[in-house]
Amino acid sequence: MTDGGDALTRAEEAELERRRESWNDYDDNDDNDGKDHRDNRHDSVVSPLADGDERLIEGALRPKRLDDFVGQQRVREQLTLLLHSALRRGRPPDHVLLSGPPGLGKTTIAMIIAAELGAPLRITSGPAIERSGDLAAVLSTLQEGEVIFIDEIHRLARPAEEMLYLAMEDFRVDIVVGKGPGATAIPLDIAPFTLVGATTRAGLLPAPLRDRFGFTGHLDFYQPEELGTIVRRSAGLLGVRIEDGGIEELSLRSRGTPRIANRLLRRVRDYAEVRADGLVTRELTRTALELYEVDELGLDRLDRAVLDALIRRFGGGPVGLSTLAVAVAEEAETVEVVAEPFLVRHGLLARTPRGRVATPAGWAHLGLTPPPAVDLPTLFG
Repeated sequence: MTDGGDALTRAEEAELERRRESWNDYDDNDDNDGKDHRDNRHDSVVSPLADGDERLIEGALRPKRLDDFVGQQRVREQLTLLLHSALRRGRPPDHVLLSGPPGLGKTTIAMIIAAELGAPLRITSGPAIERSGDLAAVLSTLQEGEVIFIDEIHRLARPAEEMLYLAMEDFRVDIVVGKGPGATAIPLDIAPFTLVGATTRAGLLPAPLRDRFGFTGHLDFYQPEELGTIVRRSAGLLGVRIEDGGIEELSLRSRGTPRIANRLLRRVRDYAEVRADGLVTRELTRTALELYEVDELGLDRLDRAVLDALIRRFGGGPVGLSTLAVAVAEEAETVEVVAEPFLVRHGLLARTPRGRVATPAGWAHLGLTPPPAVDLPTLFG
């Protein structure tokens, strides 16, 4: 077994042990005073975020080449042209900016870019670069043609961001020595490199930084058919016995996100091994995901709580964000950033100037009939 396989096995064993403990907690929940003590979203099985152990597992499941990458066809074809033309010229390709929600494959594409170029990959993140000196230390040690990946690049500190402008354009950084009127800027040439930046909030990127990327690709949510291909591939790598019905059920509940699809596959696999014969069927998948509070659309506990409060307590709205957050005992930011985007994307909830409103699809999802439309008074009567 390779080192990657060993890491995958160790991470899988540790995660399975944690899940067994969580099942024991679930079975004993009659003694927990009826309250849910989990963190808002990081422990949710449909969270698009990943912790350290999960990233180890993801590393073993990631495709290594563009030909193996599923979905994002337009971005994939554009990158193929960009990389192949750069290889023919013998020069580093333009800097690449990848945007889109978490869990769609931005880090995977950065690794694939380095692999396709046959170049080393340096990985860091925006929050980790607090000062311009931190960035200078990284850039000054790059080899020619090396790829540097900065995740959450919109969170770069301002001094580091300004240093990056010059480095991206002229492959040079200015090191300031001294302070005050006697300070001197010493130019330092750096090896030509390719920067791959990833962001979940492209609107927060300053225009000068965004304009220095020669290629910008936006990653969209995946179709169920594409997720089915990903689940089938991951099941093969993990040695999971799964039927087509199980693959289809997982694909429909994964919120269009490969990371969630792979996570749900592992959770259902664990359930099948502990409480069944190890074969993942459609019915077993439904039973396992019911345990994890993931419904047929991929809504979890918080999503359903927001929708239920909006409809049952406030008659479908309109209702303000802060009022809705109090009703579900969550922070307003959690409701706005975590729950609402998925509900809006699926047409279950609408944001209006007067507040949040449940759509007819939202009423139908809870098995309720929306009230007849009421004509609101206008300015003239």
